[in-house]
Amino acid sequence: MRAFGPIAANGAGVRTNRRQPRALEVVPLPERIKRRVEAKRDAAFEPPEPSGGQAGGLGAGGDLLVPGSRGWREALASSEAASGGSQNGTCGVERPSLCPLPAPQSHPTDQPDTPLVSGGCPGTSPLPKKVKYSQKEREAVCQAAWQRRKEREAQRRQQEQEKEKKRALAKMLKAQRPGECQKYITVVLHPALLQVDSGGQILSALQAANYSCVVESQAVPCSITWRRKTVSPQVEEGDEWTEEPNVLVLLRLEEFLSMVHNYVQEAQGCTEGQKETLQSYVAHAMEQMPGKILALAVAGVENYFRSLKDQSKKRPRQAAVSGNQEEEQRKQRKKDVKGSGLEISRMDMEEALVDLQLGKQVQVSFFESWEELGEFATMFTKAVAEAPFKRQREKTGFSFYLEKGWCGGVKVDHSGKGLLEVWKRQIQQFNRVSIEMAEAVVSVYPSPQLLSQAYSRCSSEREQENLLANIPVRRGDGVTATSRRIGPELSRRIYLQMTSHDPDLYLDITG
Repeated sequence: MRAFGPIAANGAGVRTNRRQPRALEVVPLPERIKRRVEAKRDAAFEPPEPSGGQAGGLGAGGDLLVPGSRGWREALASSEAASGGSQNGTCGVERPSLCPLPAPQSHPTDQPDTPLVSGGCPGTSPLPKKVKYSQKEREAVCQAAWQRRKEREAQRRQQEQEKEKKRALAKMLKAQRPGECQKYITVVLHPALLQVDSGGQILSALQAANYSCVVESQAVPCSITWRRKTVSPQVEEGDEWTEEPNVLVLLRLEEFLSMVHNYVQEAQGCTEGQKETLQSYVAHAMEQMPGKILALAVAGVENYFRSLKDQSKKRPRQAAVSGNQEEEQRKQRKKDVKGSGLEISRMDMEEALVDLQLGKQVQVSFFESWEELGEFATMFTKAVAEAPFKRQREKTGFSFYLEKGWCGGVKVDHSGKGLLEVWKRQIQQFNRVSIEMAEAVVSVYPSPQLLSQAYSRCSSEREQENLLANIPVRRGDGVTATSRRIGPELSRRIYLQMTSHDPDLYLDITG
């Protein structure tokens, strides 16, 4: 560590340095910081160096003042007093700023690692200049910001539309479910239906089932049609109604018997003029309501045939009338009944119905009373309401897939609940395997992996084939319970299914 001696000025104004050895002095850290701060402050207010290139300045007597000396401090204090304290605002004359001279060079070890006090002229650290943009650049920046804003708004609108579509789709699917679909169905009844005897019972039955009913004039008298409120992602609720393709027409008993009688007369070739039959009536109804699925309903047909049978039994016999007179009276009575068109046989009715089904694909339903007809109209309305849900459920992708009974699917959640039932159903797929036999195998080997590990521990193939043969199978409960074994045949088939690599292996005939 170098040490600098005192600096003196000779008569010629030349500065000399003398090296003097000094002992190592330990200065406390606060004192060293204080000294360095004072040195920095003195260096900041040091006057310009004379033209001779010497550090320091000239005093009042022309002597050279060394920075940090006593004379330098006195001269600095007198100059500050003469300036009148311009920093406090007491004098209007501003003291000229002094630019610091270079600080005395010292050994690098005398300086701290980082400056403790920052100082210097303002020009030494210029402030960053403010960037100025041209008009085109500002317009480009604004356009880019506006474009980003438009993109964010478009993305937000698209997300809202997708959410709205999902909500509308969920609402549409909910509207098709049983129990909810009835709320969107309205039954339309023809006014003539309510004018028929006991026709109001149909309206009462529909209203009792909480169906909305309206009375409107339609193309076919005594007909019932249905309307469905449209619920779709594109159409708001209540905006549109769609007509269902089904039509139920109620025929009075006299009309039905007359149409059947006309069909019989036409089939025998003794028709006088053009009379309405079941076929002609259905054809005319389909022309009035094109694209509809027609169904006919008649009440009181069985009562009619029952009354005919009772009348034939109660017909009085006149013993006094001879056999010829009785035969003539019977022929005359039959002729009169046929002429009135009110007496037909059950065979005639069945022939007319078969011809109607083959020619027009229309079926006729018969009911004993109007109460049963009202119940049928209620069930028909429920079937029409649930038709879209059933059609959607039938779209499974496989025509042979059955959703009922034991072959239905098994739900498996993320935790693995339901895998045991899947394993049991897999064993049930074998031919001639009951539920009890599958449960017996699953109770011993709860997973296919455990069964595969058991096969690997067997010493021979014969032992593997008979591994499941002695598992007991219990059927029934109590005193009627029976017990049997799985048997070697099923044990062999399960073994082949678990270990064979042949995809075309037929398990029932292998062996």
